[in-house]
Amino acid sequence: MLCRINSNNQILVFLCKKYVNLLAFFCMAMTIVQAKNLQIEIAPIFDERPLAAHSSGALDSGFSITRLDYLLSGLQFQTKDDEWIELRNWFGYFSFEEARNTVAIDAPPGEYKALRFNVGVKPDINASDPNQYPPSHPLNPQVNGLHWGWQGGYVFLAIEGHYKKRDGSLGGFSYHIANDENLALVELPFEFDSERHARIDLALDASLLLDGKHRIDILETPSSHSRPGDSVVPDLLENLRTSFRVSNLSSDTYHSQSSLSSYPDANIVSGSTPYRLHVTERFPKVEFPADNPLTEEAVDLGEILFNDKRLSKGEAQSCASCHQADAAFSDTLALSVGVEGKPGKRNSMPLFNLAWSPSFFWDGRATTLREQALMPIQDHLEMNESLDRVVEKLGQDEHYPSLFKAAFGSPEITPDRVGLALEQFLITRISQDSKFDLAIRNETTLTDLEKRGLELFVTEYDPSKGLYGADCFHCHGGNLFTNNRFANNGLDYTFADVGRQAVTENPADVGKFKVPSLRNVALTGPYMHDGRFATLEEVIEHYNSGVKPSSTLDPNLAKHLPTGIHLSDSDKKALVAFLKTLTDVSLQPKTSLASTFSN
Repeated sequence: MLCRINSNNQILVFLCKKYVNLLAFFCMAMTIVQAKNLQIEIAPIFDERPLAAHSSGALDSGFSITRLDYLLSGLQFQTKDDEWIELRNWFGYFSFEEARNTVAIDAPPGEYKALRFNVGVKPDINASDPNQYPPSHPLNPQVNGLHWGWQGGYVFLAIEGHYKKRDGSLGGFSYHIANDENLALVELPFEFDSERHARIDLALDASLLLDGKHRIDILETPSSHSRPGDSVVPDLLENLRTSFRVSNLSSDTYHSQSSLSSYPDANIVSGSTPYRLHVTERFPKVEFPADNPLTEEAVDLGEILFNDKRLSKGEAQSCASCHQADAAFSDTLALSVGVEGKPGKRNSMPLFNLAWSPSFFWDGRATTLREQALMPIQDHLEMNESLDRVVEKLGQDEHYPSLFKAAFGSPEITPDRVGLALEQFLITRISQDSKFDLAIRNETTLTDLEKRGLELFVTEYDPSKGLYGADCFHCHGGNLFTNNRFANNGLDYTFADVGRQAVTENPADVGKFKVPSLRNVALTGPYMHDGRFATLEEVIEHYNSGVKPSSTLDPNLAKHLPTGIHLSDSDKKALVAFLKTLTDVSLQPKTSLASTFSN
């Protein structure tokens, strides 16, 4: 049995051949599990911005789009030799309202210079019995809601919404493209390699659909249903053929937005723009807070607040002071120094991939990000400010009321809203583009030393079975490189800081602290909850020979007592080399926003 990242990647093959049983867990965690090998997403946009269900467009005051649904068929790829290869019996249903934007396909291997598809279905399919399709099929009427029932045939594309009439009252528009003669072929020239690229991002610009080559006059003709002699449909069809474009190629694949989030767009503040995250399918699916849907406006506000020193007493520090972007949003000091010049009690934890964390801080005392975000502001050893004073100071700035209105629908500034905005910004700090990730995606290769470090990382230390690894994966396995639990990792015999026990009051939790992610670990020193180790080499030596026994010591460490794991100097260097492959240089904020209020 072989364990491969995909058919071309050789990074873990030699490991899995030799250590099948030991690496089964890790290999499953690291493998991109896909039944299909190419993902295509078509993002609905309006005038280059993500389409929001209740936002005003550029056509008329009060204009909004509430529905943009369509059927695709006949997907084809053009080879370098100008041959078109068609996927047989392929159909796709896309829905703006349902956030159904992504399909996965079996793409024929090769290099291509264009793709094309039909908006709609061919006459034989259009005339066939729609009830023949299984429950999940794109052409099942219960799935797409685009079959005309008694009239027969499918609606190929439906775009609907509201507009303001000349007298100021609310009107509705509804445009439906249907009937065999209105099947539209869309062709998009661009070069891609189906063996190298795992994802194609397209966009459908609704502003061009209604106001492209031809302007659809909603005031004069607010509806069209593709009946004979309908003058709007030819204009819509010409606009449609040029409304799609290619926006990006990627070697990774991502969860669809609907699989990541439990909130519907209907909960988003009117006029705001949904924030669409790209999260690799190698990460577990996750639900974002249902009562705090991500929007561009709230995320931007959260970033501005994160960098604003007015959140602290004397306007001396911002959140970013102790969570620096170039240190993976952690601090370079063992214990951060607060506004009063006093050191804190624990090392500042890095801030990324927090959507997957069930609790926060080293002891897990906060259960939500919004709660966590407000605690340092009020902590006497940190920012030492009251929330009432924060609200007062922010209210004196001429910009903040409009920023809060854009994010939350009204200009009121409250502590809860400060926490919600910070929560949104922190959720978007996702680390998934390290050298290790690039190697999985066949964009680079690990060196022999890094491969040896990976082998040690995922191998137990059990001399009785001939195993001499570093045994890291029990606590740091999987693509998040943490189990998000609490553990006593043998730092002390007795504990001045009791850790998790202070929260649970359970003696079984004494000396336990949250297991941090090893992503970006080369950037986040000093290490441990008290910053006692300055280098990765010191950390590795602790686990190699320095683990101290106590009643709550993690069993996976206790089993190595009293001798340790006897890593050689070359093995220690290999582990450090592998850990450095987990550094994600793309984990940076938008500097233009970050500096707006950083003072």
